[in-house]
Amino acid sequence: MTPAKPTAEQLLAAKDTTIPDVTGPGLRVLFCGINPGLWSGATGHHFARPGNRFWPALHRSGFTDRQYRPDEQGELPALGLGITNVAPRATAKADELTADELREGGAALRERVLRLRPRVLAVLGIGAYRTAFGARKAVIGRQPEDIGGTQVWVLPNPSGLNAHYTLDALAAEFRTLRESLED
Repeated sequence: MTPAKPTAEQLLAAKDTTIPDVTGPGLRVLFCGINPGLWSGATGHHFARPGNRFWPALHRSGFTDRQYRPDEQGELPALGLGITNVAPRATAKADELTADELREGGAALRERVLRLRPRVLAVLGIGAYRTAFGARKAVIGRQPEDIGGTQVWVLPNPSGLNAHYTLDALAAEFRTLRESLED
């Protein structure tokens, strides 16, 4: 069952709202978006906008045995997976965030990772990662520095606006991370 599409009024009202993280004990991977979009803000579900490729990439990479819907996000912690964001407020586009917001979000994310202790933090968006963590030369993949024993990976942003990566290429990057967990 596909959740109802938010109305234009609901989308406008979602600007600057926040949505709860999806976490639990013993996470293998904490996926970290840049910030919620307006669809996510309106629905309360991460990566909710149609055209966002997070859920298909998660499935095609082998993290899940089927493609979950955004409204099924609460089932992820039982699979050892969680979702958070660098910046908490919902915007129409990530470029509405300031560099200060991203840096503050990076500091808060470090604290969250130290508290939750996932095996891996996977930040979905190279530009946001570079700004949030002051790592101007970071590239996609495993990062050289951990956070309190948590591996840090940067994966491509799954937004449909990220035309640099096809769904297959995105899923391949997710798969590389998943396969690293099997070592």
